[in-house]
Amino acid sequence: MSQPSAGDRVIETRGLTKAYRGSQLAVDGLDLAVPRGSVFGFLGPNGSGKTTTIRMLMGLIEPTAGSARVLGEPMPKAGRRVLPRVGALIEGPALYGFLSGRDNLLRFDAADPAADPRSRAERVGRALERVGLAAAAGKKARAYSLGMKQRLGLAAALLQPRELLVLDEPTNGLDPQGMREIRSLVRELAADGTTVFLSSHLLDEIEQVCTHAAVMARGRLITQGTVADLSATVLDSRGRGRLTVTTPDTHEAVRVLKEHGVTDLQVTGDRVTGELPTGPPERRDPGSHATAPLELADLNAALVHAEVRVRAFGTERASLEDVFVHLTGEGFDVAG
Repeated sequence: MSQPSAGDRVIETRGLTKAYRGSQLAVDGLDLAVPRGSVFGFLGPNGSGKTTTIRMLMGLIEPTAGSARVLGEPMPKAGRRVLPRVGALIEGPALYGFLSGRDNLLRFDAADPAADPRSRAERVGRALERVGLAAAAGKKARAYSLGMKQRLGLAAALLQPRELLVLDEPTNGLDPQGMREIRSLVRELAADGTTVFLSSHLLDEIEQVCTHAAVMARGRLITQGTVADLSATVLDSRGRGRLTVTTPDTHEAVRVLKEHGVTDLQVTGDRVTGELPTGPPERRDPGSHATAPLELADLNAALVHAEVRVRAFGTERASLEDVFVHLTGEGFDVAG
């Protein structure tokens, strides 16, 4: 897959490695390229090395080997120049429980030497609004739910305009509505020109919001590229993708599709899905012993001929779950 040119990368690593005691490799030779303006999903199961990588990128821990550049500068050497341009939420926010949400943000803003104190209250109010905490701004942080604490940490990262926003499991602890709101916020930030680097073990989260993604497993980078390219890799290996038929006559649809070479047939409610043959399936022409390639239209016609009521018919692109399973041969904790 094509990689962004060096000048277009907001994060770039070469052979980045972190070994702990006993020579256990938490991150093993990572070559990462995050394009400017992207929403980049850093995807992998818990324990795959995502947080360790982020901690190295932010200069919180030293790599054992390799190098990392953030916003064109070497890290951790250039941390003083780089970090004021980066907003980050890593491993949950560190909050003062005895202070209100608003007072926590006032403290965070006051600690930023570049922040103008005359506009502090306005910045804090705007950040609270963006993450949906304005109504709870006066509540003590220790009384916040885990999801509210995540929102407050995100608000702290948004006090100043940032070129890069690094989020480690940003929807941890949020209910479905809160997750949707954070995804919407990420899209808004990207539209405003902020590059977002989002680490998650939730495939659905990455798929809904990200333009690019990298897949990690056991400390190693498996692949990276646009989400569309990752899906296309799986589709190319399969041939034509996974067939999906919506019908109230699922039992009869399964019978017809099986007769025509469709495999791995699964029924969920009124949807039947299956794998099309890797090579072109064949049909027999009426009155002839010759065979010809079987088109999707022929499958649809066969279903209709069998009086299967077809409400929807087509192929679906590979999901990131498909990508992960295809590349690693392993399952993935989709629900987290």
